[in-house]
Amino acid sequence: MTDKKLSKLNLKARVIIVLAIITALALGITAFSYYLKFFGPNVSNKEKYLYIKTGSDFEDVYKTIREKEIVNDSAAFRETAETMNYPQMVKPGKYRLKGGMSNRKLVARLRIGDQEPVKLKFKNHRLKNNMAAYMATQIEADSISIVNLLDSAEYISKYGFTTDNVYSMFIPNSYELYWNTSAEQFFERMYKEYKKFWTPSRIAQVEKIGLSQTEVSALAAIVDAEALNDSEMPTIAGLYMNRYNSGIKLQADPTVIFANQDFTIRRVLNRHLIKDSPYNTYVYKGLPPGPIMMPSINAIDAVLNYQKHKFIFMCAKEDFSGYHNFAVTQAEHQANARRFQRALNERNIKK
Repeated sequence: MTDKKLSKLNLKARVIIVLAIITALALGITAFSYYLKFFGPNVSNKEKYLYIKTGSDFEDVYKTIREKEIVNDSAAFRETAETMNYPQMVKPGKYRLKGGMSNRKLVARLRIGDQEPVKLKFKNHRLKNNMAAYMATQIEADSISIVNLLDSAEYISKYGFTTDNVYSMFIPNSYELYWNTSAEQFFERMYKEYKKFWTPSRIAQVEKIGLSQTEVSALAAIVDAEALNDSEMPTIAGLYMNRYNSGIKLQADPTVIFANQDFTIRRVLNRHLIKDSPYNTYVYKGLPPGPIMMPSINAIDAVLNYQKHKFIFMCAKEDFSGYHNFAVTQAEHQANARRFQRALNERNIKK
């Protein structure tokens, strides 16, 4: 073989090798680019959760992701989402984000609707608006939609309640539910929890003391408002049951405050007592038409298992400990009341 032919072969071989190297590099770069897009870290640390509203499509999700800078490379997220067919599988919910999460892992979570449950914990909300406002911070339903259902006699009648006693359906406890819960779904869940709470043993106690379940809740709300110390709840419940069963007006100060809708009142005065409201137990005999606040489980159970005694009067202790002085006679009560009133005057508490 001549030197000229050998030189041509060597050149061809070198070209082939160079082309092979270039091809290998291109494939490597492509593979690495693919890896970064799908498996490389992309989720930022700017948001803890991604909220996808009911009815959202992929473009809505993509807009949120870009505006809130949830990912560092939104184009890579979009390409991954389209490759994984996510645009046809958008599910609403509250999704936890973790900085450094890959596009593939994020899209996989969104595809299957792997959302984080909301841990809901009710407090003793006094007004419907308070409860609705709190719920609107926990689930997708807004406060207006919740209040509208609370005020809808037709809607809540299917659960056996009225607009006055509907608060009886909400048992303050800890619950888990998903963020994309509608107002209607929220009511349905709370009704299930209500039915679960009223066990056969509790229902038997209701029948034993001669009240309905909603009446128990109405009385429990008063007990809750009166008792700063749970240990006194059975005694206070027993006192009000004595008055109720004897046909004596309950004359519970918390109902006066509720009737006046002035929750800044610290000292109930005569002008407050004459407020004409079915919730004012100084004016009307018997229980109010519904709870004046969301009663706690402890208060409900205190009513169901109220303490048997002869007390029909009580007055806050003059040491402001939160405990009460109980009395059987009017004379005893007046003496207790005078001590407490002196203590109020000494502290210049006029209203």
